[in-house]
Amino acid sequence: MTQTAQRFLPLDVFRGLTVCFMIIVNTGGTGGVYAPLEHAAWHGFTPTDLVFPSFLFAVGNAMSFSMKKFNTLPQPAVLGKIFKRTAIIFLLGFLMYWFPFVQHTDHGLAFKPFSHTRVFGVLQRIALCYCFASLLIYYCNKKVVWSISALLLLGYWAVLWFCGTPGDQYGIHGNAGSALDHWLLGDDHLYHGEGFAFDPEGLLSTFPAIVNVVAGYYAGLFIQREGKSTAGVLKLIIAGALLIGVACLWNPLFPINKKLWTSSYVLLTVGIDLVILSVLIMLIDIMGITAGTGFFTVFGKNPLFLYLLSEVLAILFYFFRVGNVNVYTWINEQIFQQLSPGKFGSLLFSLAFMLVCWLAGYWLDKKRIYVRV
Repeated sequence: MTQTAQRFLPLDVFRGLTVCFMIIVNTGGTGGVYAPLEHAAWHGFTPTDLVFPSFLFAVGNAMSFSMKKFNTLPQPAVLGKIFKRTAIIFLLGFLMYWFPFVQHTDHGLAFKPFSHTRVFGVLQRIALCYCFASLLIYYCNKKVVWSISALLLLGYWAVLWFCGTPGDQYGIHGNAGSALDHWLLGDDHLYHGEGFAFDPEGLLSTFPAIVNVVAGYYAGLFIQREGKSTAGVLKLIIAGALLIGVACLWNPLFPINKKLWTSSYVLLTVGIDLVILSVLIMLIDIMGITAGTGFFTVFGKNPLFLYLLSEVLAILFYFFRVGNVNVYTWINEQIFQQLSPGKFGSLLFSLAFMLVCWLAGYWLDKKRIYVRV
């Protein structure tokens, strides 16, 4: 879909940085990856753990512009737009994990049954968080929205503590979210990247993630009112620093954990995002430094499409084979590990893969094609 949309350069750059880094960390090479490009094994935090919540924060930022149109629409039209967008994004995520719908077996290609298809995931969480945040903001005033947001964070803490396995409430096996996913979906519909059934984007941990979107929305409104002033940026930085401080104080009681999406993790990531966006506004809007922003706005103008493109392309690389080796491994081993064995060769592959996606985004931008759902 080609459309002319209101653009906000620091937000485009922020989204672009997020998508760019997301593609890099999702396409690590075969020679190992540097520690900052890996998620924390369990409790703790790495730069990679900031990527997904930053995308949700950016979704909220964008909503602060797009939801203004809801004021001129009747309620059925508003709900139709929210639920339609939620369904499309959720379905895209579900189909992406099912794609290419067949798998290699000893007897050739076989259809991948629905019974072993992952239901929740990254796009699915984006869809659900967008849906709940939009409904909250549309129907409730600011004070109520923030009260519900606090209830989500504190309630999630209480549910994990009181409903998890005693002594292992925050463990990968004993947490209440995992138990709910096993009961609701069964092992075969969950993520198995840990070597067993555990979904880091499960249902229960989606509720605190809604707050990342809500925070992004109100940050966007504030930026539109005061963000282009030094005083406004300073307020955002102070707010971010306070949230980071509260998260660190909360950490001993409720550990910062991306895979559980703990409430302390929400506060930490929102705080960091506020600081990053503040710095971008200071550099771009106040100081007028725009050199290099064009690279990231390519990603920022088509973030959802380019993320989906990167995932589908990686899936195809893993699916197609050169002899007995998938294309993903073959390219790494025959090209990038030959150029530089080990982690640096893997990083070169990740950067090259990201640039391929960037070229697709560059072409779309030149054609003024901005894909929305």
